[in-house]
Amino acid sequence: MILADFQDKMRMITCDRNACTGIDNIAEAITLLELNNWDLVAAINGVIPQENGILQSSFSSEASQTEPYGPHSQPEATAPTPSDLPSTASSSSSPPSSSSSAICPALPSRHIVERQPRMLNFRVEYRQRCVEVVLDESSAVGEIKNILETELQVPVSKMQLKGWKSGDVSDSTALRSLHLPKNNSLYLLTPDIAPSASTSQSSAQQGTSDQNYLLIISHREAQRDYNLNFPASKTIQEVKRNISDLTNIPVRHQQWDGWPASATVDTMTLAVSGISYPCHHLSVCRRSSPAPDQTDETHSQINCTDVHMVSDSEGDDFEDAPEFGVDESEVFGSSSFTYVLYLPPVPENSENEGDALMHFTAEFSRRYGDCHPVFFIGTLEAASQEAFYGKARDRKLLAIYLHNDESVLSNVFCSQMMCADSIVSYLSQNFITWAWDVTKEANKARLLTMCTRHFGSVVAQTIRTYKTDQFPLLLIVMGKRTSNEVLNVIQGNTTVDELMMRLMGAMEIFTAQQQEDIKDEDEREAREMVKREQDEAYRLSLEADRKKREAQEREEAEQVRQERIKKEQDEEREAIRLTLEQALPPEPNEEDGEQISKLRIRTPSGEVLVRRFLGSCKLQVLFDFVASKGYPSDEFKLLTTFPRRNITQLDPAWNLVEAKLFPQETLFLEAKE
Repeated sequence: MILADFQDKMRMITCDRNACTGIDNIAEAITLLELNNWDLVAAINGVIPQENGILQSSFSSEASQTEPYGPHSQPEATAPTPSDLPSTASSSSSPPSSSSSAICPALPSRHIVERQPRMLNFRVEYRQRCVEVVLDESSAVGEIKNILETELQVPVSKMQLKGWKSGDVSDSTALRSLHLPKNNSLYLLTPDIAPSASTSQSSAQQGTSDQNYLLIISHREAQRDYNLNFPASKTIQEVKRNISDLTNIPVRHQQWDGWPASATVDTMTLAVSGISYPCHHLSVCRRSSPAPDQTDETHSQINCTDVHMVSDSEGDDFEDAPEFGVDESEVFGSSSFTYVLYLPPVPENSENEGDALMHFTAEFSRRYGDCHPVFFIGTLEAASQEAFYGKARDRKLLAIYLHNDESVLSNVFCSQMMCADSIVSYLSQNFITWAWDVTKEANKARLLTMCTRHFGSVVAQTIRTYKTDQFPLLLIVMGKRTSNEVLNVIQGNTTVDELMMRLMGAMEIFTAQQQEDIKDEDEREAREMVKREQDEAYRLSLEADRKKREAQEREEAEQVRQERIKKEQDEEREAIRLTLEQALPPEPNEEDGEQISKLRIRTPSGEVLVRRFLGSCKLQVLFDFVASKGYPSDEFKLLTTFPRRNITQLDPAWNLVEAKLFPQETLFLEAKE
């Protein structure tokens, strides 16, 4: 209801200003609301320029008198009617006002009240202390330093305020111009001021951070020894927590022997505790009655928030908490104490998801060791592609691990569940594991946006419903044809066996779906193979037809060429024949009284050519006569019958008498070989 109210009011406000933009993107609206702790007024003030002001309707005033939004109250998001909206001129001249629940862009002047300034909360950390500062957004950055000077006795000139999302800012910068959320965290640095004793202790710790201590710890009740290696940067509190995981003895019930007298508080590191290097012997057992826990005192020293102390009778109601290796003082104390010495798993201002995941993996290894699942380095979209969109046989489930440092279950879940050899092996073989840290609200809002984009708003809403003490979460996601499905959401309060059973149950569902996908993929590939074979056969048939057609075209072209050549040759031969025929001397008459030779020439076709020649005619004239009839001397031989002679071999200059073809002779033509 708050989300719908926020979108309606933003749309109405922007339309009244002739912008008509609104915030239609649900993920963006949710992000803005979560950055302002779902405070509707603060969310709208953070978007709309403050100088224009926010006006309050009469119905919202009535709603503010009733019970506020809660799990059992669902206020109606009532929009004003067009008749209630004033003109542009009247709205522009109206003074600013504030609202406590429902907001509308503008109302008649009788509903206008003066808007109260928006208050901003700043949590400033300085070494071992933190200071809460509350200022209205019209103030400047320098006013924060003035308050810190009074609280910390540190000169303003030596202060460096860090943690602004927009980078370093000057003292004169107005808070309104930075567009800050309601709650902010800053860090005060004073490099010119010498460190205190506690800071010197931290420096000594850093100087020996490369050393490792071997602690031989005897569990007297179980008569068992543990040989444990710890870096010098580990605190005594962390050693006790690890022993709690091994022996199931809560920290507050542990009774130790062997710690040196200098180890007065559990926040000391091993480097400054005074234990023997490189090996030190200790013993532990369960005390008969809970003693006052030093961690409670430590909480009050290093945490700026109030710690709720419980009596023994109250602690008995939570005896199940030690099953998870969690001290009762942790359950009721400030959860920020657990990882006060650790870096955040994912930086709040990280822009690249791949770099954020590399930072998460490095921090996870530093806290819990190198035996942990292989986290996918890349975006959630890339992890989904790797898990869901390969071949069916290569697909895997996607395990999304959501870490929250403020949950008391995170430490034991990571050390005992996520780092168990069986869980690590099973996740590595069957899952693509992607991780994210939701300790910071900005990172959580970023995750919800990613989940909405890739898995739908239902998954994002499911994550949003889980409280901090229910984290960490392990989401098991399976890729399907149409959309991805979340098979299981595993909370932090589980055991190794239960976790393995739920992972195996998800694998059974996934395997059944995978077998169907493999069958469908094989059938599809078989169909595609048949289609490819048919396409190949069709291609080969087309290729054969093409070659046959090209051969036929070549044959036809050759035939046309031969016919053309033959025609040209025939035309040339006919031209030569006509020339020779025209050049022949006329046939002599027998009455002329000259020597005349009468020749009969039989052609290969059986035709007989008869012609008279002068006896003085040369053989060349005879050869030309025969060629004029279509029988050139280079293709045919002219032969006598008896005796058989080849006349074409005689000298063409001879006359007929010399060639003995006088007075008459019968010849025949024969084609040369």
